[in-house]
Amino acid sequence: MRRVIRATDLHSRHLVKTTGLTAPQILLLQTIRNKGEVTIGELASEISLSQATVTTILDRLEKRDLVFRVRSKEDKRKVHAYLTDQAIETLKEAPIPLQDHFAREFSGLKMWEQTMIIASLQRIAHMMDAQDIDASPVLDVGLLDRQHMAVDQPFSSQHAASFQDINNEKPEVT
Repeated sequence: MRRVIRATDLHSRHLVKTTGLTAPQILLLQTIRNKGEVTIGELASEISLSQATVTTILDRLEKRDLVFRVRSKEDKRKVHAYLTDQAIETLKEAPIPLQDHFAREFSGLKMWEQTMIIASLQRIAHMMDAQDIDASPVLDVGLLDRQHMAVDQPFSSQHAASFQDINNEKPEVT
C-alpha cells in the first residue's frame, strides 16, 4: 500500500515539476482536448467531478491562459471550454499520466489476473471502510472499472469464470 501511495505521490510531484499542473488539471485539459467542444457539465460527468470543482479548476487554468470559455450561442445556459495553443503545447510535453500507464499494464494482464487484482482492491477498500469513497479525481481508472465490473457487483459472470479457472471453485456471482 505504501508503495502505491508513494508512486502516486512521486508521479504527482513529477507532474507539478515538469508542467506546473496537478493531475486533475492535466486530466481536465486532456479531456477537453479529446472531446473537442465540451460543456462544463459534460466535463464534470466525464471525469467524475462536480461542476463546482471543474469550474474551480477551469478558473485556475484560465488564469494561466491554458483554457478559455465561451457561452453557447444556441443555449445561453451552456458554457464551452476550449484549450489555448499554450495548453496544447503543455500537453505535448506532459509525462504520460499514471492512470494511462496503469491502464496499459492492466489491460495486458490475463482476465484471471485482472479479476484477482480487482477483487483484492475491493477487499482492501472494504477493510479500510473506503468502498464508498470516490477517488476518481486522483486516479481515474475510467474504462477499467466500467468495463470489467460495477462497484456494487464484486464479480461479473466473465470474472467469475476466470476466478473459477484459477481456484477450481465457483464464486458467488452477484
